[in-house]
Amino acid sequence: MGLGKYSVFFLLSMVKFLFTPFGGPAAGLTFFETYFSCVSGAFISASIFYFMSEYFMKKAHIKRTKLRQEAFDKGLIIPHKNKFTTMNKFVVRMKMRFGIFGIAMYAPLFLSVPIGSIVTAKFYGKERRTFPIIILGLFVNGLLTCGITYFIADFL
Repeated sequence: MGLGKYSVFFLLSMVKFLFTPFGGPAAGLTFFETYFSCVSGAFISASIFYFMSEYFMKKAHIKRTKLRQEAFDKGLIIPHKNKFTTMNKFVVRMKMRFGIFGIAMYAPLFLSVPIGSIVTAKFYGKERRTFPIIILGLFVNGLLTCGITYFIADFL
């Protein structure tokens, strides 16, 4: 097989892990080729964004502070942001309902790998078991999505 097909699946899995395996049968890849290229791409992306999440959050905080200060210097009135928004309430409910295992295993799957890894690190970054749970989730979810993909492809 050409290295190009593997790299396409690798790169796509670095961003959106849930839908990438569905292209495996159409590209002519076997189950294991699809699985390993998708899981390895998601693993690299999760590693980068999980361990650099503190950096990204600090940069975002600095940017917000700078914009707020510039607006204040210009004399603009900065509207007060509500802390108890519908989205924040939803996120807290999900955190309370699913806990560390639900967030760490499924946030990278249903959101995207970078955003899911950053969200998980924000909530549970101080716990040592968080990153291994993310990796376990990638392996299990990759097995499930690739399995479903090739199961459906056999009937079509």
